[in-house]
Amino acid sequence: MVRIFNTKEDITSQAANIFVAAAEKAIQKRGRFVVALTGGSSPVAIYALLATASYKTKIDWEKIFIFWGDERWVPLDDVLSNAKMANDTLLSLVNIPKNNIFPMYREGVTPQDYALEYEKSIKNITGEDGQFDLILLGMGDDGHTASLFPGQAVLQEQDKWVAAYHLESQTMFRITLTAPLINRAKQIVVVTFGENKAYALNEVLYGAYNPEKYPMQLIKPSDGELLFLTDKAATSKEK
Repeated sequence: MVRIFNTKEDITSQAANIFVAAAEKAIQKRGRFVVALTGGSSPVAIYALLATASYKTKIDWEKIFIFWGDERWVPLDDVLSNAKMANDTLLSLVNIPKNNIFPMYREGVTPQDYALEYEKSIKNITGEDGQFDLILLGMGDDGHTASLFPGQAVLQEQDKWVAAYHLESQTMFRITLTAPLINRAKQIVVVTFGENKAYALNEVLYGAYNPEKYPMQLIKPSDGELLFLTDKAATSKEK
């Protein structure tokens, strides 16, 4: 499903409302809400809105479990850290237990070893089904999502829930949820907007299936909902 909005502010409000509704539903049904956050610049306004009084009071933060879809392998205080961004804009401003937050980085281990630890952490919370209530994703203008970049071996991963690898083009390690795990989620929301995303979004939605070039096409939930929140600029090449 694709929902097209006039402004980024409209997208922000919709995403925040979806987050609140998903949290309320999951907590009422199972007593907890398990969510994976996204990084980059697109969700900053969403997290800031969720931290405002009118939103944060609607959520029982003590029953929220926070993971990430992907991360650059940098310390948690690094400006490139997705965890730092989420902490600065949201998590430090709400009453969420520290033990409920699972950043995708830990000092003293390799990225590959921590990927195994992270998978265990997910299983400890979700059980063997590995089902998130909500996963927030972005999409790059190259069609990547999470750290599933074009042409990378991680795109073929079928067994691991979490993978770490060195992304040569960025000269750094990345750690990411894999497509099979993401596709287990009850709800996946992709936030992507701007004219620079138009070509890739058109190919992802309407082009030939070529996930090696447009990894976003790998995201096809097995028993959940996939929703794109976008704007007119990003759909300017819509067929």
